[in-house]
Amino acid sequence: MRAVCTQPYDEAMEHTAITTPATPHVTDVMFGYCGVLIDWRPRRTIEGLYPAGVVDMFFDPADLHSVAYYDDLADLGWSEERIIADYEREHGPAVAWIMRLYFEFQRLGFYDMIDGMPTLMRDLHARGVRLWGLTNFTVRGVREMHGKYPWLNLLGGTVISAHEGVAKPDPRIYDIAIGRFHLNPAQTLFVDDNACNVLAARAAGLQAVRFESAAQIRALTLD
Repeated sequence: MRAVCTQPYDEAMEHTAITTPATPHVTDVMFGYCGVLIDWRPRRTIEGLYPAGVVDMFFDPADLHSVAYYDDLADLGWSEERIIADYEREHGPAVAWIMRLYFEFQRLGFYDMIDGMPTLMRDLHARGVRLWGLTNFTVRGVREMHGKYPWLNLLGGTVISAHEGVAKPDPRIYDIAIGRFHLNPAQTLFVDDNACNVLAARAAGLQAVRFESAAQIRALTLD
């Protein structure tokens, strides 16, 4: 089970973390995927296939065994078939097919790249900044994202939670990325849309900010 963020998040930290870096410049930038590089809209996977009420039920945050619960398990390496079987046990065979379609049409949920990020990645790469990914997602999902958006192939590598069996904000996944990509944490900027993930990255020694826009990251790395 993934680690839980227990520290309060100070909004002011977002704007001060990188203003006085420990080193003269950032040599590496490591991005989260969904909410940073990719505009992930999961409802698009099944909208039009079921009535709106059924879609609402599938994504109901009050359901302890909603799709969000199973997304977390997928991020930790559960197979699609195992998730479908468990969803059927919890909700019954009459509605279990919806989970199968959710996986089958997951590519439709990758709506687009976040505005400005392809150009930012290109400019960072041209400047010689090394680019990496660190994502809570499945291996197949990441492969499909790269197939749909070739700009992602500027990343020198990606640590995928489902492959590692551990997910952000667990400290172990940051250590995996630091070791695998031979990062100097003090010269590496980690960018994520989740406050808990940012706090955990800072605890691992990385410079880290909560993502707001491509312009924000450009100002921290290129301007």
